[in-house]
Amino acid sequence: MPKDAPAVTVVGINYPPEPTGIAPYTGALTRGLAARGMRVRAVTAHPHYPDWELAPGYGQWSRKERLAAVQVHRVRHYIPRPPTGVRRLLSELTFGLRSATVPWGSPDALVLVSPALFSACVAMARAKLFHRRTPVVVWVQDLYTLGLTETGQGSGIVARIMRVLEGSLLRAADSVVVIHDRFAQRIAHDLRVQSDRITVVRNWTHLPPSPDIDRAEARRALGWGDETVVLHAGNMGLKQGLDNVIAAARRSADEGARVRFVLLGNGGERAKLEKLAEGIPHLDFVDPLPDEQFAQALVAADVLLVNEKPGVSEMAVPSKLTSYFSTGRPVLAATDETGITADEIRAARAGTVVPAGSPSELLTAAITLGRDRARADALGASGRRYRETVLDESFAIERFANLLSLLINRKRKPPEATTPSS
Repeated sequence: MPKDAPAVTVVGINYPPEPTGIAPYTGALTRGLAARGMRVRAVTAHPHYPDWELAPGYGQWSRKERLAAVQVHRVRHYIPRPPTGVRRLLSELTFGLRSATVPWGSPDALVLVSPALFSACVAMARAKLFHRRTPVVVWVQDLYTLGLTETGQGSGIVARIMRVLEGSLLRAADSVVVIHDRFAQRIAHDLRVQSDRITVVRNWTHLPPSPDIDRAEARRALGWGDETVVLHAGNMGLKQGLDNVIAAARRSADEGARVRFVLLGNGGERAKLEKLAEGIPHLDFVDPLPDEQFAQALVAADVLLVNEKPGVSEMAVPSKLTSYFSTGRPVLAATDETGITADEIRAARAGTVVPAGSPSELLTAAITLGRDRARADALGASGRRYRETVLDESFAIERFANLLSLLINRKRKPPEATTPSS
């Protein structure tokens, strides 16, 4: 690659081979920028999410590797167990401090991924001190302030402090990239970020295109029979509120309904949920799967579930939706009916929305979708069309690359010469 090619440094706590959450998007972005002729460096942590423990083979104080034309510099940071409260804060701070002490190269542009908010704030401080002429983009995947409020993890004073930090970070950026129009409205109104500095770049599915999957064979491999299988894939954390699914599965067993709920993945709440689910025959836990088997599981299910804790409505667009829409299966969302997740499913015409925290309505909707196969197929087909148009990966990365090129060219453009007055 030419030495004068634009250099971009991306700083974010999550990166492949982490299989879920923000990491697949950060990895795809860096690979996409490199494929478009940019010299890309990623400063990140060792893989640890969603298990909240180091992946095998990782854990060195500092490690450099090259992944798909991207120079990756990993630093060791504190991994909290459980990942809540002060432990989560210390995790972000240790990553921020570590990432601020390693080489960033001589970037023409910086991209800071938030969350993690505290590490992004530390990175912004370094950028303002040592890279004053380098344009900084903050890529907002979740709204931190809303997250604390909606999940009940932040008191009034904590929420106010977080709002000040998040607002200061975003206003200090040359550009802010958000993943949904509702995010753009929120940060413009609540955090006073100028709207002309906000760009919407939608997330996309991180699963590679797969050949046609034999649903019957995939179901047999997973041990699923002719019952309606409702699959929740991804992180098992606080904001997912998966005790609602446990209650629905218990109700399914009590009523003799032919509905099986499956929780696929890992996370900070999994051990608690497994204990809560003891003795429920209509509920399975499945460990994280490689991409190919993960895709097979999604296609094999009858219904794909998004479940959110009551009160969660604006903090995030569930990343699982982009994968769900690729499968041709209908989506069932137990969430705030006026929130961002419900809006997305309605926009895609890809599924059914029921209120958060109502196991009876969740079970009823699952039974209804399972019985009406024609409607389920139509909803799944609509979701796939939405993914192929609105959520296209190439379009999203091209939009991000164009934004970076614009910012870099502005920086490189020499100041206009002034004509002496006669």
